Amino acid sequence: MTISNIGVSGGAGGVTAKYDDLAALGDLTGDVAGDTLKTAVAGHKFLVEPDVLASSLLNPGGVVKFEAAMAVALDGPNGLTATSAGIGLRGEALKATRIAYEMADELAAKGLDASRWFAGLAVATNPAAAALLGGGAIATDVYLNYDGDWQKWLVNHPGMVDTLVGMSPGMLSALGIPVDLATNLDLLAATYPDSDAVVTDSRTTNPDAPGNLGDLLDGLARRNSSDKFEDKLSPDPANLDVQIIRDANGKVTGYVVDIPGTKEWNAPFTTKGANDLGTNVDAMAGNNTVLQKGIEEALRRAGAQDTGAPVMLVGHSQGGIVAAQATTDLVSNGYNVTHVLTAGSPVGRIEVPGAVQVLSLENRNDIVPHLDASANPDSPNRTTVEFDNQQNTVGGNHQIQENYTDAARELDRGSDPSVQRYKDGLGAFIGGSSSEMRTYRVDREGEK
Repeated sequence: MTISNIGVSGGAGGVTAKYDDLAALGDLTGDVAGDTLKTAVAGHKFLVEPDVLASSLLNPGGVVKFEAAMAVALDGPNGLTATSAGIGLRGEALKATRIAYEMADELAAKGLDASRWFAGLAVATNPAAAALLGGGAIATDVYLNYDGDWQKWLVNHPGMVDTLVGMSPGMLSALGIPVDLATNLDLLAATYPDSDAVVTDSRTTNPDAPGNLGDLLDGLARRNSSDKFEDKLSPDPANLDVQIIRDANGKVTGYVVDIPGTKEWNAPFTTKGANDLGTNVDAMAGNNTVLQKGIEEALRRAGAQDTGAPVMLVGHSQGGIVAAQATTDLVSNGYNVTHVLTAGSPVGRIEVPGAVQVLSLENRNDIVPHLDASANPDSPNRTTVEFDNQQNTVGGNHQIQENYTDAARELDRGSDPSVQRYKDGLGAFIGGSSSEMRTYRVDREGEK
């Protein structure tokens, strides 16, 4: 498979990081202005220095010239006092510029949400408006490019998913109940029952410790595709793996949790295990899902809370959603979550603690990351890598192997500053001397 056109946003080299640099430069400039003003104030004492005044008896002309020169140097148009004021204004301008940029970005994002909402409302209340809101262009594109393969057309137009998802609240509001996307998800999540998690230890193995991003996603791919035990006879019902990384002295350096994607596509009011569609919707709505509860219990059993060692959550699709959503609760409950790696996951609307570094991989032709109708945040702790790998099928563009694993390998060879900063922080999880993999099954209480 060919990974191409890799683009990186957010992280240490992202726009928000540059905004922070503007603010820091503004603060530094303000400090320089303050120091310059202090120097100017201190310089004024020489105008009334007793020795200078006494010397006026011997050289009155020289003292007059000295006093005049000092006054100009201190308080003239280009003097220290004026310079201090100018530097201070520049500092405030830098900080104001940062605020203006951030406000513009926020307004642009809210404006996009609002435009989609009103488009949905207009289409629902007046179908003729569909043509005016892009329906005609879409119909023309379908007429010119649709060859009978709906998957091929859809994966070549993934932005349609953003538009349709973003329009759905407005369309529902046409029924007389104003809603937004968050409310939509919450209402849909209420149709899927949830419960406490029942966690069962499945098995323990000793794979090689991961050495880079590619290895981390290879491990996730093995968990995602593992439907049989190593003896190839018994079904493997496990939902997640917790890999315990140790150094040469046997000390635990970190924990890597592998969380695969959706396994069951069940209808509302039904449940089909911890990796079902209900968990998807529940996590995107911001709820603590049964799978998240299972992750916390698995980490507790693996000793992560006791050792305090760093924790990394690695998830594909649903697994990435749950990984991002779980960070806040896990950190609040005493787990040292430092890194999250997601692949093909819609995590743009999920808030993550600022101390947790997130790297999100997204195939531009994968429709799943578009399901939240939102771009990922551009912040110092959120790095997004987009790439092209067109397989002309929904499944092919979304799969881990020969897609997200290949993208990770490309990043291992790359040197983008945001990605490099993320990789530089992975010492607790890669390059260990040994590892122990504990596999867990997560069930809903009463469903096992």
